[in-house]
This record gives sequence, C-alpha cells and structure tokens, in this order.
Amino acid sequence: MAKRLKAMGSARYENDFVPTLHEDLIDLPRKWKKPRTVFVNSMSDLFQEAVPLDFIQRVFQTMMATTQHTYQVLTKRSERPLEFSPLLPWAPNIWMRVSMKDARVLHRIEHLAATAAQLKFLSCEPLIGPIDHLPLDGIDWVIVGGESGRGARPMEEAWVQSIRHQCRAHRAAFFFKQWGGVRKDMTGRLLNGRTYDAMPRRKEIPLVFAT
Repeated sequence: MAKRLKAMGSARYENDFVPTLHEDLIDLPRKWKKPRTVFVNSMSDLFQEAVPLDFIQRVFQTMMATTQHTYQVLTKRSERPLEFSPLLPWAPNIWMRVSMKDARVLHRIEHLAATAAQLKFLSCEPLIGPIDHLPLDGIDWVIVGGESGRGARPMEEAWVQSIRHQCRAHRAAFFFKQWGGVRKDMTGRLLNGRTYDAMPRRKEIPLVFAT
C-alpha cells in the first residue's frame, strides 16, 4: 500500500518504508470537533525503534487532550510501550493493542498486560496458527481475522472457535472480522451462522499523575 500511495504521488509516502516523523500532524486531532475513532499510524507503528520517546509523548499528549476521540494504537513492538509506560499519560480514550498471529508471540500479551493502558486488546489478524492458551487476564477485547489478498494463508475454524471460547471464559469482548482469503468478499465474516461484533465499553478512570 505504501508503494502504491507513493506511485500515486502522495508526499507522505515518498520515503517508502523508511520511518518518517510527520511533526506537522501531531496536533491535527485538536482541530476535529466531531468525535472520531482514530487508528493511530494505520500503516506504521508508533512504537517502532526509530521513533524517539519525546515524539511518542507528544502524540500521547494530543490524544489525552482530545478526549472526544477514541484512539486505537497497534504495535508489534510490545517491549517499547512496556518500557515507556510510566512516562506516558494513559487516558481512558487511548486503547492499546498488540498484534498476535500465532502462539509464538504470546510474550506480547504479557507486555501489554503490564502497561498502565486503561483498555487493552488483541489483534489476532492475520491469524495463521492456533493460540490455545491466551493469557487474557486484564485483556478487554480480542479481534480475530484471516489473512486476505494474493497468497493469503488459510485460517482454520478450530483456531477461531478456540479463541472465542477463551474470550467467553474470561469475559473479554470477541469480534470476528473476516475469514479472509484471496476473495474476502466471498468468504465473508459469519461464524456459527452469525456475526460477532462485541466491543468493550470505554473505561472512565481518573488520571492521577502525582499525589
């Protein structure tokens, strides 16, 4: 997608996959009056190693100052939000999630659970293997979806059902996004003949920075 946007002349993507900090966009959400759900860095990772702490802190300050919006932050670098957790303002409108593809990255959940994020969730997409023992204590929401597009690896129903049962046992909201495949529009998103669209409620927990 980044290469496609570059080919279309988008200046934001002229560096391809080289991490680029867009300082001019940090305060953009302050101009939005109508509440939005914002997928922060939908095509990159706010916590990748090339992003300095002070930049991350400025992004978090903007998110904390615009409580009318709900921000969903996704990372594969779960060590960094854990390391920086005491230095970030975890407002209730900042939802933190980690990417989970199979059981080989279970450590990401442990890192997420140990942060001070007030709402924590998992993005099990693309799910490419079973995860039978999810440590879901303290996890509010789990999204599951199959890989899509050319060369998509198949997702087995048993993997999805296992996660659904685990969510029910731990009272975590379960959202089934899609089966995926080369033609995701044909495979759809029905599981057990229905859709699963559960979402967590935003937690309004007071912030305390000092006592």
